[in-house]
Amino acid sequence: MTEAATFHLEMTRQIRAPRERVFDAFTDQAALAVWHCPRGMQVREASADARVGGRYRLVMGAKDGEQHIVGGEYQAIDRANFLAYTWQWEGSELPAGVRTLIEITLTDKDGGTHLHMRHSGFPDAATRDAHDGGWQSVFNNLSDYLDAEGSAGTLTVYGDARSTYVRTVRLALEEKGVRYTLKPVAPHTDELVAHNPFGRIPAFSDGPIDFYETRAILSYVNEVFGGPNLIPQTGPANRARCEQWISLINCHGYDAMVRRYVLQYVFPKGKDGQPDRTTIDGALPDIEKQLDVLEQAYGGRDFLVGNALSMADLFFAPIVEYLGLFPESAAMLETRPNIRRGHAVMRARPSYAATQPDLG
Repeated sequence: MTEAATFHLEMTRQIRAPRERVFDAFTDQAALAVWHCPRGMQVREASADARVGGRYRLVMGAKDGEQHIVGGEYQAIDRANFLAYTWQWEGSELPAGVRTLIEITLTDKDGGTHLHMRHSGFPDAATRDAHDGGWQSVFNNLSDYLDAEGSAGTLTVYGDARSTYVRTVRLALEEKGVRYTLKPVAPHTDELVAHNPFGRIPAFSDGPIDFYETRAILSYVNEVFGGPNLIPQTGPANRARCEQWISLINCHGYDAMVRRYVLQYVFPKGKDGQPDRTTIDGALPDIEKQLDVLEQAYGGRDFLVGNALSMADLFFAPIVEYLGLFPESAAMLETRPNIRRGHAVMRARPSYAATQPDLG
């Protein structure tokens, strides 16, 4: 292998598995078919003749039917220690004839395996950089495949379980059937700021890939993991309506229903440690109007959009849970049977029980 390494990419990953298992995951054809593609894709075909001079080939397919095909030749094999192989895209992924080199070095560390990858021979910085996110995502799949905790060893939700937005993210993961770890962390702490520079919850990480803002997190979760689609698939009007209700809740509903109402009871800041009645009374007309609109949105259905669960329901349900706990909002819900019916359907879902916070 004599390719120039003018531009190269290096990354490391700690894998909670023995070196032998990590090494075999790179050379076993059946294993490659499970993990060797970025999130949101599947390996359609995999072949591997793991010997020096032997070849491998991977066909990776996206949900839209697009395929990405890569293959190469094994250059060096030292089981459980080192592996080198060429990497060459078929088609237009790289300029015709460009062949790069991947070197994988494995060492024991902290009861698991420290993986170091060097991908060299890129013709320019832009091509090198275009591979960074893909490799990070591929190694997330590798970790899921090898870690005893599965995806819970890779996916972390940071925040307080009592937060409506944290619960929305957890509901989405539960509905998708994806294992994850909830890391209790308070807003504006150093640990949280490391994942969200604004210090607000929730934050979310998929290995080294961080996201914040709940709608963005849900978009990622919905796109890269299997399970039910959380965006309506029944036409552009319903997809737009889903975004409309999410925007209403984020831009208006959360402020009136949670910030200016629920939190005034939970963290009273009025005279003598009592709830601030001025703030509460100012929020009530806005809550009434918002609930009226959402009551009409349900109509005779169980969900806010169409006849299936969507992201809109995941944003609204945790707020309704809190509205039922306090006097004025509980009375409002009593006169809005469509919201009550929709919430009863949500409460009956396994995802709801799995994410129920301890309210103390």
